Amino acid sequence: MTDLDLQITDIARELLMTTLLVAAPILVAGLVVGLSVSLFQALTSVQEQSMSQIPKMFAVMGVAVLLLAPCLQLVRDYTERIFSQLNTFGLG
Repeated sequence: MTDLDLQITDIARELLMTTLLVAAPILVAGLVVGLSVSLFQALTSVQEQSMSQIPKMFAVMGVAVLLLAPCLQLVRDYTERIFSQLNTFGLG
């Protein structure tokens, strides 16, 4: 593989890692709240659809708001690294 191929592979790997770091906490919060509500519904025999959706929605929104600044910092850092490498690809 050439040096350019390795750089493209590194950029793709960094993109996937950045995406995972941004999305994982939000998805995990939704998963944990969804499992908790499902367990509660199974134990109490309450089968209300809105009871499972509303807590997940609030949990996802809450985690997204709490982690907005760190996630934006991660995305900004990744974008700066990409823009600094534009000369390598003949775009600068």
